[in-house]
Amino acid sequence: MIKKIDTLILKAFIGPFIATLLISVFVLVMQFFWLYIDDLVGKGIDLITILQLIGYVSVSIIPLALPLSLLLSSIMTFGNLGETFELVALKSSGISLVRFMRPLLFVAFILAIIAFFLSNNFIPVVNLKLDRLKYDIITSKPAFDIKEGTFYDKIEGFVIKVGKKEEDNKTIRDIVIFEKNYGLQDNLLIAKSGKMEITPDNNYLEFSLKDGWRYEETGNATENDQTQFVRMGFSSYKKVFDMSSFKMNQTDEEGFKYSPKMLTVRQLAPAIDSLERSDSLFAAMSGNELSASFNFLKFKDSTWQPYKGKVKGDYLSRFTDSVKGIHFNSIISQLNSVKNSNQFLMQEFTDKQDSLRLHKIEWHKKFTLSVACIILFLIGAPLGSIIRKGGLGLPLVFAIIFFVLFFLLNNLGEKFSKQGVVAVYEGMWLSSIVLLPVGIFLVYKAMHDSQLFNKEAYYRLFRAISRFLNKAGLLRKKKTPAA
Repeated sequence: MIKKIDTLILKAFIGPFIATLLISVFVLVMQFFWLYIDDLVGKGIDLITILQLIGYVSVSIIPLALPLSLLLSSIMTFGNLGETFELVALKSSGISLVRFMRPLLFVAFILAIIAFFLSNNFIPVVNLKLDRLKYDIITSKPAFDIKEGTFYDKIEGFVIKVGKKEEDNKTIRDIVIFEKNYGLQDNLLIAKSGKMEITPDNNYLEFSLKDGWRYEETGNATENDQTQFVRMGFSSYKKVFDMSSFKMNQTDEEGFKYSPKMLTVRQLAPAIDSLERSDSLFAAMSGNELSASFNFLKFKDSTWQPYKGKVKGDYLSRFTDSVKGIHFNSIISQLNSVKNSNQFLMQEFTDKQDSLRLHKIEWHKKFTLSVACIILFLIGAPLGSIIRKGGLGLPLVFAIIFFVLFFLLNNLGEKFSKQGVVAVYEGMWLSSIVLLPVGIFLVYKAMHDSQLFNKEAYYRLFRAISRFLNKAGLLRKKKTPAA
């Protein structure tokens, strides 16, 4: 049953939570665009594609934005209640901190479940579409833009130079066009003036040129005496360029769906199990490679024993120099063959292990961001009741400190997991292992009305320590010189 105190706290929480969630999503989206700004600028991307990109990025970062917004909004909520002395009134009536944290703790659990549902069922689809769209944008050519006095070479097989462009951006003068003539000299087209227009369907670029010359070499490129040079003058000439390569092509999503980021927990489990069983497979393959190259390995499980008697000289001393050379070459060839085979197997095994770690990372990531919602709430709620400040001042500072700490630990653990420095579960749960005791400590301090951020308490503590040191004779007072 929801009581009035629960309604009060929920109403105080909803507003800051929605505001901080929108701010968090906006900041993280800006971080994405700042990271890919070089790949986006100058591509002539249309508005619909930009909106699609913003939508995909916004949805994909919601599981990361939820912990940040929970942390900041919980600090703001309890800070506001403490600043207006509502927390004091609640505590004086015998209500504990845990009791008025209970409705928001329930909300944090609900948001954690929502974050897991998004990460497991919805985000893989969004990641698939986002990666495909990013690939299409990054691999597309920059937008068509010919500048005065510069050679433009983005159209395949042509280099264009325009001496001057009029204010209408269509009338051009002193045009030079080089056309690739494979095996022969490049064709050259020059004109005094003309007009440059793109067809309504944006598929072609038309140059309507006037008063110019076209120079072309024709004939057989393999025989120099079979070519001829042709010069043709014209009063008007139309040159059409294909612009289809400047359009952003839509790549098939089939090539992106095998990444671990595109899989759910149910799909990741069998993939991880299959990759873990590859150890025994590679051990058997290595044994087969060695057995085929070294015949003596066939007897390792038999009753064969090496000769223990004395042998005069070494094995090769019994052969002539010519036979020794043949043996040496055979041995070296055989060893190189084994080495190359094992290097290939080792590289394949390393790739499988890297893939296994990536699959495990994605499996744990589905849960770590959900648990982070609860942990950061356990930090934010007691922290707000301790500092007793609302708004976006001091609460924002503490929220940034703890979220940066969470973000760094999370990224550091993921990096160590990818490199195999630590076990995957240790790296992926590093931030939770570090921050959970901090949250429990802050809850304990808030329940006992801690003066953790009261400067007067620290002043009294330092004064007591100084008094103790003076009594113990560890601090000596400076003697004033006699007059």
